[in-house]
Amino acid sequence: MAKKIVPPIAKIIPKTLEKHGDVRIDNYYWLNDRENPEVIDYLNKENDYYQKSTAHTKQFQAILFEEMKARIKEDDQSVPYFYNGYWYITRFEIGKGYPIYARKKQSLEAEEEILFDCNEMAKDHAYFKLTGLSVSDDNKWISFGVDTVSRRQYTIQIKNLETNEILPLKIENTTGGATWANDNKTFFYSRKDEQTLRPDKIFKHELDSSPENDILVYFEKDETFDVSVYKSKSRKYIMINSDSTMTSEYRYLLASKPNGKFKVFQKRTRGLEYSISHFEDHFYIVTNKDKATNFKLMKTPEDATSKENWVDLIPHREQVLVEAIDIFKDYLVVSERFNGLNQLKIMPWKGKEYYLPFDSETYMAYTTTNIDFDTEILRYSYQSLATPSSVIDFNMRTKEKTVLKEQEVLGGTYDKSNYTEKRIWATAKDGIKVPISMIYKNGVEQNGKNPTLLYAYGSYGVTMDCHFSSVRLSLLDRGFIFAIAHVRGGEDLGRNWYDNGKLLKKKNTFTDFIACSEFLIKEKYTSNEHLYAEGGSAGGLLMGAIINMAPNLYKGVIAQVPFVDVVTTMLDGSIPLTTSEYDEWGNPNQKKYYDYMKSYSPYDNVVAQDYPNIYISTGLHDSQVQYWEPAKWIAKLRVLKTNNNQLYLDVNMDAGHGGASGRFEALKEIAKEYCFLLDLQGIQG
Repeated sequence: MAKKIVPPIAKIIPKTLEKHGDVRIDNYYWLNDRENPEVIDYLNKENDYYQKSTAHTKQFQAILFEEMKARIKEDDQSVPYFYNGYWYITRFEIGKGYPIYARKKQSLEAEEEILFDCNEMAKDHAYFKLTGLSVSDDNKWISFGVDTVSRRQYTIQIKNLETNEILPLKIENTTGGATWANDNKTFFYSRKDEQTLRPDKIFKHELDSSPENDILVYFEKDETFDVSVYKSKSRKYIMINSDSTMTSEYRYLLASKPNGKFKVFQKRTRGLEYSISHFEDHFYIVTNKDKATNFKLMKTPEDATSKENWVDLIPHREQVLVEAIDIFKDYLVVSERFNGLNQLKIMPWKGKEYYLPFDSETYMAYTTTNIDFDTEILRYSYQSLATPSSVIDFNMRTKEKTVLKEQEVLGGTYDKSNYTEKRIWATAKDGIKVPISMIYKNGVEQNGKNPTLLYAYGSYGVTMDCHFSSVRLSLLDRGFIFAIAHVRGGEDLGRNWYDNGKLLKKKNTFTDFIACSEFLIKEKYTSNEHLYAEGGSAGGLLMGAIINMAPNLYKGVIAQVPFVDVVTTMLDGSIPLTTSEYDEWGNPNQKKYYDYMKSYSPYDNVVAQDYPNIYISTGLHDSQVQYWEPAKWIAKLRVLKTNNNQLYLDVNMDAGHGGASGRFEALKEIAKEYCFLLDLQGIQG
């Protein structure tokens, strides 16, 4: 007789938490201590339980991994782009999981100069991430940021591109990026608070000095703001951006005068959001000024930047969200969103405007690397749920397009005409129509028997666009329907869509998802015996909320790095990212926000009831959602759930919020998730 696998039960050490006269008892608060050997032991026991309980799927995981990997072109490379005399290329080699960054002088036929081979740099690390590559104007120096822990605390280093020597300089605890001034020896960078990991300081560094002598040029005192630094596309200005969820403030400095003093562009006014681009003698401003909920485009002379000087260029429209702009010498390109779909509007400075035509309802299109002003070519990317990603050069004068690259799906069997993609609309609890984008293999019938994976995020105004995934084919080809619920809290249908899914309207995100689930069942795409839900981070919060509110709708749920202990986390200003998110969730130091958060916080609302099968993943070093949130959540679920459904916590002891590093290691994590779903469906091959 096989020995029964017994799940670990975390010990109970009650801790009393009191706020606004309200008392909460947290039995698992002790798991917050990463340095406690008992905590590590508990996490290892959860991992051991997960591994033993799913041992029968190990071979299937390996099959899925190889299947997904086989569709990916291993010796792949990016479309080259030209900047300041060089063509820049990112490429991969067969059998290697990390990118190689390279460039070629003037011509693509020139000899390749390797900037960084991340495969060599990653050799001695369980996790490795390179970011923030920035080349000085004289092409002699390149700065870069390295993270070997997965806590997003990058160390900036400098490489001499003439000698290939990496300087001994190491600037720690940064965001990884650096912005060079025009003197080719000075750069600016942002540093993080050691405890909260909030980027709060901008420093200036000169190549011949040590980091101890770096000059603090800006400190952001307001804990709800983050700061960043970059150079304008015109290369004339260094820009410092202070940003919170609802308010923006920029400072600018001539890049030719790095020792000058930054000027405020427009001082912060709560609720005023703006972003700026520079061209010739004007700044162009995407802003919500004058109650422009969906944003509009304004302009102002570069010597008169305060808001009373701004004039409308594209006025506010109730149904169209202005997301971004790209400026060229003869054209302005506006990235918009209408009825949940991307639009690219081409506006010649002299001539008639027009839109790029797109004929799908489940696509995404966005501008990519457009560095030069003096060109009539717009580079953009297009993909849909069934159409592999393409990079396209579009001539804005002749309207001719050239597909530079289409993502290859290896194996020779993929044909997008074998799949159906569509958009349908569910009705939310308050009567609002919520779009659902979906894809499935031709021949699927609406008989209520189809395994269906419904995905959503629904926070921070992040839009869940319809991207193509060759990995997803492993589900579709086994009969799954894949669907995205475009719930409120994202910006899918404009800024109001976001505003109506945050703060004291956050529950709309959860009830929208439940309404989409019920609609899929009502329309017989699936049933609650075959419906699965998935979300990560703030989408993991969504997963935690829906299984408390409507556990009977789902056969299984995947919650990746879930933000589930909302009240306790938002009350702790020492935890990374907390204070900067008060405008998203509310500040629980105010009773109305405390009470509302507590009413939906997944961890606080676990009750004795049947729960679906649940797979939870996290990383020990996660800086975005601390590992103890899912650890505490699963400990509480284990004790309170009233059925014998599967409940797994899978902890990556080497990684953080983004999971494993390297192209193919990440596929192993997806294979685990897919095996969880397929095993519940009884699909073994």
